[in-house]
Amino acid sequence: MKVEQIYTGCLAEAAYYIESKGEAVVIDPLREPEPYLERAKADGAKIKYILETHFHADFVSGHLDLAKHTGATIVYGPTAVPQFKAHVAADGEVLKVGDVTITVLHTPGHTMESSTFLLRDENGKDYAIFTGDTLFLGDVGRPDLAVKTDLSREDLAGFLFDSLRNKIMPLGDEVIVYPGHGAGSACGKKMSSDTSGRLGDQKRLNYALRPDMTRAEFVKEVTEGLVDPPQYFPKNAMLNKMGYDSITEVRQRGLQAHSVRAFKTVWETQEALIIDTRSKEDFVKGFIPGAIFIGVDGSFASWVGALIPDLQQPILFVADPGREEEVVDRLARVGYDNAMGYLDGGMQAWKVAGEDIDTLEEVTPKELLPLYKQGAVVLDVRKTSEFNAQHVEGSQNFPLDFINKNMSQIQHHTRYFVSCATGYRSLIAASILKSRGYDNVVNVIDGLKGIMEEKFPITEFVEQSTEL
Repeated sequence: MKVEQIYTGCLAEAAYYIESKGEAVVIDPLREPEPYLERAKADGAKIKYILETHFHADFVSGHLDLAKHTGATIVYGPTAVPQFKAHVAADGEVLKVGDVTITVLHTPGHTMESSTFLLRDENGKDYAIFTGDTLFLGDVGRPDLAVKTDLSREDLAGFLFDSLRNKIMPLGDEVIVYPGHGAGSACGKKMSSDTSGRLGDQKRLNYALRPDMTRAEFVKEVTEGLVDPPQYFPKNAMLNKMGYDSITEVRQRGLQAHSVRAFKTVWETQEALIIDTRSKEDFVKGFIPGAIFIGVDGSFASWVGALIPDLQQPILFVADPGREEEVVDRLARVGYDNAMGYLDGGMQAWKVAGEDIDTLEEVTPKELLPLYKQGAVVLDVRKTSEFNAQHVEGSQNFPLDFINKNMSQIQHHTRYFVSCATGYRSLIAASILKSRGYDNVVNVIDGLKGIMEEKFPITEFVEQSTEL
């Protein structure tokens, strides 16, 4: 038996590949099928099942393309109503894979169709559970992401309480927990940076598994402090339920290499959005006027999802040579299938053609300090929880996650020094502001990391945020 976790850091997402005696299972695959096909080919195995723990909200799963390639059966847990060919398993149903078995445990709460898959080894011993978003290390799934339900988040939290105590906690302490996400995912609140662990440790350390916890206490603790989920979450969940275009078609559209002239034509006729995916350093030196920065080396897909309201938005992009397919795939992972191509030759071609180039002003924390002492406005675009824990005294919280909602709070006449933790999010925010006509913005290089080294006055652990 082989069990492999395939972890994608930019989405904090874990897919799984299980193989036994020439048969394989893939759990919660990402959009592109190649990683799973390559593993099965190397093992000389046939993918028999594609197991989905639920209708994911934070990414578009690759179940449909993978099933087309392999003929594997897509499996959901009870109550799921997928709008494509799939097997909806009964609670307790056993799937045989080579010499091992996988039992479907219906564990509603995160969503009503949510299920956990219990893997038993060749000797019939409980080996591992694949919990999706039901149980994380250090946390449990948030109960407010279900697709179109009349149930409140408190109702769903009640179901989650029962699922954990009736289906998961009775299992042995030695059972391995393989969750669907790790730290950084918006599907939970307090996830560990670890990506697997023992169930016994979770029973001891996970706040939501306290044995003396009442249902009311559980519901209160799981639902308090939840912020609005990223706007693309319900849209991705619907794609996972209803279906979507093949990744092959998406790549054909997105990997068109446009000359400068053709790029400009698509930009104007399709009202396309230009995303510059290069490094921070390259972007600030010169970019296409109106382009926004979302660097592919950061949490690219999740920031695209948080910031671009329309999944059908035509997108053109600028990328480093050789990374174009990576950009298209990572857009598709969160449902942005309408990439229309990239600038052939990149910014060098744009410059050679004599086209206009914009730049963005930056300062180091050392350069900012005297300006700050003279009253400069520092705009902190980190999450509210980060801001509450520690921020520059007198700075304003303007979370990047909700920039579209809060644009009216920004004043054209004010000069803003935009800061985050390291300079990645602040540059995204500054580029968005500049693209919308706010020219008086300055990015703070290295963000709070550099600011702390310069000994700015810092406020820590305040109760109330100055979030705009």
